[in-house]
Amino acid sequence: TFTAWCNSHLRKAGTQIENIEEDFRDGLKLMLLLEVISGERLAKPERGKMRVHKISNVNKALDFIASKGVKLVSIGAEEIVDGNVKMTLGMIWTIILRFAIQDISVEETSAKEGLLLWCQRKTAPYKNVNIQNFHISWKDGLGFCALIHRHRPELIDYGKLRKDDPLTNLNTAFDVAEKYLDIPKMLDAEDIVGTARPDEKAIMTYVSSFYHAFSGAQKAETAANRICKVLAVNQENEQLMEDYEKLASDLLEWIRRTIPWLENRVPENTMQAMQQKLEDFRDYRRLHKPPKVQEKCQLEINFNTLQTKLRLSNRPAFMPSEGKMVSDINNAWGGLEQAEKGYEEWLLNEIRRLERLDHLAEKFRQKASIHESWTDGKEAMLQQKDYETATLSEIKALLKKHEAFESDLAAHQDRVEQIAAIAQELNELDYYDSPSVNARCQKICDQWDNLGALTQKRREALERTEKLLETIDQLYLEYAKRAAPFNNWMEGAMEDLQDTFIVHTIEEIQGLTTAHEQFKATLPDADKERQAILGIHNEVSKIVQTYHVNMAGTNPYTTITPHEINGKWEHVRQLVPRRDQALMEEHARQQQNERLRKQFGAQANVIGPWIQTKMEEIGRISIEMHGTLEDQLNHLRQYEKSIVNYKPKIDQLEGDHQQIQEALIFDNKHTNYTMEHIRVGWEQLLTTIARTINEVENQILTRDAKGISQEQMNEFRASFNHFDRDHSGTLGPEEFKACLISLGYDIGNDAQGEAEFARIMSIVDPNRLGVVTFQAFIDFMSRETADTDTADQVMASFKILAGDKNYITVDELRRELPPDQAEYCIARMAPYNGRDAVPGALDYMSFSTALYGESDL
Repeated sequence: TFTAWCNSHLRKAGTQIENIEEDFRDGLKLMLLLEVISGERLAKPERGKMRVHKISNVNKALDFIASKGVKLVSIGAEEIVDGNVKMTLGMIWTIILRFAIQDISVEETSAKEGLLLWCQRKTAPYKNVNIQNFHISWKDGLGFCALIHRHRPELIDYGKLRKDDPLTNLNTAFDVAEKYLDIPKMLDAEDIVGTARPDEKAIMTYVSSFYHAFSGAQKAETAANRICKVLAVNQENEQLMEDYEKLASDLLEWIRRTIPWLENRVPENTMQAMQQKLEDFRDYRRLHKPPKVQEKCQLEINFNTLQTKLRLSNRPAFMPSEGKMVSDINNAWGGLEQAEKGYEEWLLNEIRRLERLDHLAEKFRQKASIHESWTDGKEAMLQQKDYETATLSEIKALLKKHEAFESDLAAHQDRVEQIAAIAQELNELDYYDSPSVNARCQKICDQWDNLGALTQKRREALERTEKLLETIDQLYLEYAKRAAPFNNWMEGAMEDLQDTFIVHTIEEIQGLTTAHEQFKATLPDADKERQAILGIHNEVSKIVQTYHVNMAGTNPYTTITPHEINGKWEHVRQLVPRRDQALMEEHARQQQNERLRKQFGAQANVIGPWIQTKMEEIGRISIEMHGTLEDQLNHLRQYEKSIVNYKPKIDQLEGDHQQIQEALIFDNKHTNYTMEHIRVGWEQLLTTIARTINEVENQILTRDAKGISQEQMNEFRASFNHFDRDHSGTLGPEEFKACLISLGYDIGNDAQGEAEFARIMSIVDPNRLGVVTFQAFIDFMSRETADTDTADQVMASFKILAGDKNYITVDELRRELPPDQAEYCIARMAPYNGRDAVPGALDYMSFSTALYGESDL
């Protein structure tokens, strides 16, 4: 085996050996062998035949071997010159180890382990092959055949080989290797099959020849692996960019559609329609907006993760499309929340306005109905000509009756003014049915003016007739004068008792209740007046009966009869308990409203400080170090879980807030927190914990990708926190410089040191914000010595796949790379236009440079 190995190299120099121990004794062919396998020139050999000349040549060879870092134990020139077989073979094995095997290294293993790992990987897909060593694993010959078939499948039909025919397998492999791969037959098939344990050194020597024969393919595979790795990073990053763009576009589109809805402030005419708008707004806050809050938070997390991955893969930062930066999203979100706030305030103000309008409109209708009922028939009465044929007593009665009517008319003046004032207020508040109100009010006012004119005209006629008539009935007149104001008082009392009211606090309803109690206290005196008026009527009846006065049984001075007085009095008595009931019900409602205020205030006064406390705790967690980053991440996730578990309390508060709005409660003295404060605080809390978790995840990603140990990460964090004295999570330039110096980074105070620090600041603060984040700090500490792929490395790998050409073909890409990555390159590589171009040639150089250029979707 050793002889064949030596001859495979010596024939390049035009010579061979027959017997190792004899042909190497003079040292000449030994020196020649070393020159061939090392590619270096040795010292000039001695050409003499004397023993001293031979020893000198062998020593020169041994010195050269030793200069390559090989320790020669118990091997001396005299033993080689004397033809010591054991020493000579030991020396040759040492040469083979150093120049044929030692340079073989797979995944930083030793030479022997690397060669074994290479064999295992190449033969892994083949059935019946299990390479575990360099002796019995090779006895059936399938291992040698598999190595050849893996690299040159056209040379061996592997499917026809049988495990139970080792001689055929071995001879097939040895013959093909010698004929087509220029690997001399170093082993004899019969010897291997007939030996229980083949010689390990012989097998290793022979297998190393296969490794070197296929080294070109190995280089291509290594180059392909490097390219696949770089392309996978670019493909993943491009997908993340596309995902960000889509999510940003969707979120901006949702905001663009939502803001016009919130800015639509066209009021409805009815309370029911406006309350439906409020309910739609509540559904938006409860159902539609929360998923978008989560999307916005996820968008920021995806953006930070993408930027971290781009930094770690030595790619430039991702610049989203115009208008889709995180800051653009935040600005649009701020506009949305401003529109929300304005819309909710407008809704509540409109509901208050409509409530006031409904109350005023009902009051207008009641007063107008009462007035219209009173004026019914009055115009016809005033236009009667009854005084022309009346007797003196009748004339006087008509005159007194008219005076009573004028008194009654004057008493109703106040109600007419109230009706006009209410109509004016409804106009000023833009009541939707103002035309109808105005028409009714105008009709009342016109009628009132006409009544006034008719009243004046009738008085003048009666006064002219009065000069002819003098009889007057004092009792009827007294009755009429006392009955009229009492009647007006009862009508006013009935109007007040039926008057609608609107209150918002217990104090207001208590004021109404007090006024009602004061009114009830006047009822005994009113009843006495009623008895007195009825007494006058009874006295008149006695006089009529006694003196047989022709009064036709009626009072000529008034239309108010005792029956009417008693009927109205009974009505007043019935309205009093109804008013009592209405006030009691309103008092109960205000008590319920106060309970809702207290209930909401009690919860809000707990939840508000709780959210603030959690925000402060998250701030402390993000700057303190306890355990590994994984420990911190687990701690934060548990913390996030505890925060999410608090959500039912927020939902409960939302339910209480809805009850308050449905009850039309607009203020709450029991708390300074509004539902809007709680909502904003809760959304900020969820966003802050998610960002903090993402920051730790990015630190883990950076640590693992850059090979930073946990101790280094802790040291970085401790130094950063020490100089972050205001706990802002960032360092100013001077704080950052002090932090670097504390970690042993040499930054002088001279001009050169200032220039170096300016260079560092341009790396850690590219946007010139004047602050350095922790992520930028650890990126810098790890990137200076990071082993990252470069455009030149990728270009060199493509050159290997291209067979050292300046271009690469579609067939070469598809043969050397996985299908998806091959098609990725084909779709993006520009045509090659050099002088040596062939049809279909692709420019891998510009493509390699573009991989590390501007990120462009």
